[in-house]
Amino acid sequence: MSAKRYAIHVPATTANVGPGFDVAGIALSLSLDLQVTVPTAPQAAEYAIPEITYSGLDAENVPLSPYKNLLTRVALYVLRCNDIERFPSGVKIHAHNGIPFGRGLGSSGAAVIAGVLLGDLLGNLKLSKSRLLDFALMVERHPDNVTACLIGGFVGSYLAELSPEDTSASQIPLAEVLPEYPPDAGPEWGVDPPRPPKGIGHYVRFGWAKEIKAVAVMPRFELATAKARGVLPEQYSRKDLVFNLQRLAVLTTALARSPPDSDLIYEAMKDKVHQPYRMALIPGLPEILASLTPQTHPGLLGICLSGAGPTILALATDNFNAIAEEIRKIFREHGVEVDWELLTIDERGAWTEELNE
Repeated sequence: MSAKRYAIHVPATTANVGPGFDVAGIALSLSLDLQVTVPTAPQAAEYAIPEITYSGLDAENVPLSPYKNLLTRVALYVLRCNDIERFPSGVKIHAHNGIPFGRGLGSSGAAVIAGVLLGDLLGNLKLSKSRLLDFALMVERHPDNVTACLIGGFVGSYLAELSPEDTSASQIPLAEVLPEYPPDAGPEWGVDPPRPPKGIGHYVRFGWAKEIKAVAVMPRFELATAKARGVLPEQYSRKDLVFNLQRLAVLTTALARSPPDSDLIYEAMKDKVHQPYRMALIPGLPEILASLTPQTHPGLLGICLSGAGPTILALATDNFNAIAEEIRKIFREHGVEVDWELLTIDERGAWTEELNE
């Protein structure tokens, strides 16, 4: 049987970026990559089951049932919203994952965007980027990760308010709200899902100075987003909100200027909305945020939690190894081992392309 092969690439992301809680995201040079084989003349089947294989990080923890795997559940949601009831028969999907799970580097957001692109591919839908984002935001309700993942670069975004009728959770494969697979996770699950309203998400790409790279220091433990979000207060003081708004307004321009101003960026990456409340969940975080500065570590621009953590993100222009090793030292004093990567910014974002034989 003849078939076509496609590649789908989706980058890792860091969200919040200091004061930009649920607003700012950056696409990074780790990725989830799919190879998809689609028969050119698929045979009719009552319940076509894609063949799914995984390699790379955390591959042993990924369910291979297309009705329990987040990526394929999202793809099926996209198909059914476009009046395509089931997967085409004979589809094979191999995923190679380079994004560690539960570390604050957008692994679930990447799976959601990969699923949206997969659904678009399998249904031959040719959806616009704005419509792809609508589908992603029905699944992942925080726009910073998925928008940066889809669009690439340094992105600010906001989410339109939706009514309860727009978001019937029982029919949508929510990335965060459903930590366990529903008991009806089979071919009959989600057969009549709510279609996304148009224009859910809106975004702007900010500039990025070419000198700036990201040091991602990843502790060897997972921190569920739901748990990290659960420690946040329901209300904030005006003083703390103004503190973050002032710094975010400066940061979005400061990171685009070349050469970068380390003193300006370091102060602009401080936060009072989420990091203070997550200190208890991440041993060593208070010392890391307080002790690494542009004066102690030349080349450092700013430091913050990546997403909900526990990964530490340090933006820098030089001295990358010394910055990472100092963070490693502090974590080790608290009994936590880490891995670290020097990452660049993924300006292209997510994409799909046909592979030549």
